[in-house]
Amino acid sequence: MKKLTSFTHLITGEGDRVAFTYSEIDEAGNIASQNNKRNFIVVDDELRAHIDAINDFITQNKLQEE
Repeated sequence: MKKLTSFTHLITGEGDRVAFTYSEIDEAGNIASQNNKRNFIVVDDELRAHIDAINDFITQNKLQEE
């Protein structure tokens, strides 16, 4: 089974990119591999809307002056 361990959103020359890492775990619960890395360019409008919502949340709730 593959277990997502982290992800990040980047803005690159190609567009919005999501990079992620994951571990692979076998049926006995042993880690078969870890820190595997992949990425992709966001082309799905629904995913882009979710990314925009996260960006808006951070901007409104974490970056405002106290």
